[in-house]
Amino acid sequence: MTFPSLPVQPGRIRPRERDAIVASLRAGMVPRVGQQHIQVGRAAEVLAAVQDVDRIADGGAGCRFVIGEYGSGKTFFLHLVRSVALEKRLVTVHADLSPDRRLHAASGQARGLYAELMRNLATRARPNGGALASVVERFVTGALNEANASGDDPANTIKSRLAALAELTGGYDFAAVVGAYWRGYDNGDERLRVDAVRWLRGEFTSRVDARAALGVRTIVDDATFYDHLKLMARFVRLAGFNGLLVCLDEMVNLYKITGSSARNANYEQVLRIVNDTTQGSAEHLGFLFGGTPEFLLDPRRGLFSYPALASRLAPNRFAAPDRVDHSGPVLRLGNLTPEDVFVLLTKLRHVYAGGDPARYLVPDEALTTYMAHCAQRLGDAYFRTPRETIRGFLDLLALLEQHPDLRWSELISTVDLGGARDPDPASDADRPDVGTGLATIDDDELTSFRL
Repeated sequence: MTFPSLPVQPGRIRPRERDAIVASLRAGMVPRVGQQHIQVGRAAEVLAAVQDVDRIADGGAGCRFVIGEYGSGKTFFLHLVRSVALEKRLVTVHADLSPDRRLHAASGQARGLYAELMRNLATRARPNGGALASVVERFVTGALNEANASGDDPANTIKSRLAALAELTGGYDFAAVVGAYWRGYDNGDERLRVDAVRWLRGEFTSRVDARAALGVRTIVDDATFYDHLKLMARFVRLAGFNGLLVCLDEMVNLYKITGSSARNANYEQVLRIVNDTTQGSAEHLGFLFGGTPEFLLDPRRGLFSYPALASRLAPNRFAAPDRVDHSGPVLRLGNLTPEDVFVLLTKLRHVYAGGDPARYLVPDEALTTYMAHCAQRLGDAYFRTPRETIRGFLDLLALLEQHPDLRWSELISTVDLGGARDPDPASDADRPDVGTGLATIDDDELTSFRL
């Protein structure tokens, strides 16, 4: 297969941005900056996500499950949608689920997830996170401007604007904490402001400490995780933003929960989110969940093991491989075409050269030769899960850069490409029939022995 030469992207790439992109991709991770330099393909999926963002900004809600194999680009897709949401004046929060961060728990894991989300709260002015304090200050500043324009007392203006939160669960204390931030702002009490932000971030673990610092009787805990997300969505609207987008990756960690009761409790929380966002109970709030096909489809431990979720997330019965429905709650990442992979390699070569075509280390012929090598070693996985293809190509460029005497034609055939797989070694222990002679059905069910 031959590919036409592509026009070079104009402009140089800053060394810091170039180094961050290359280092992240070589480590198998998604870069936090410069994603526009390497985005290719999946136009239909991106368009569907952009429509969700527009719906959230217009006062609606949305919930999508981004499903793809390990290395297929789920995390990159989530980061891309986040960047689109920031451009449309939404506030975004994101976090990876882990054994210490869950949607539902009784030992602080849900509060830990909320705290991680709030630490990563981002706006267009602060896309790298840590923007919660600036959002609160923006709300206070807007209220002061409104009070000055109307001649009213600023305290009364803030109280009246926060009255909209009182109708939500936990809204009274939420409003009281924001009011405490205003008092600290007005009196120059930095400690009071810091304590208010700490409470909003979910960093208080004791109700006694919260009452002593702010005069409120509640804190963000495991039971109120989702309620406070809805409060934050309403609050960012009062601060002048268009809504809140919540991105949760590594949802497979729910699938790995061994206890069926704990796993089902988390799936009940997922069901609650799905119901609220589809029935209109939530406003200016959207969710993106990133997970693997096993997390969705496994009839014993996946989302489809929970009948209510299996019904709500069922695929379109009229869809087919040649007519994909992108309007449903499940968004399956389509395979990259060979042409997409060629464009991707072209962009990676351009990024590695810092945006200077004169510094390209390999010609177009090397790209097609490398793709043929990947197809031979990985089969269709080289465009279905392109992580290893990207890492191998950047490793090749790194070697050519450090050893100018080497020739790309001699190196390509020696590149060792491992199959894309779960990067978490512990995951094999959670899968049945892996590394043992026991076929584990479930910890709460019978175990069969095989000799």
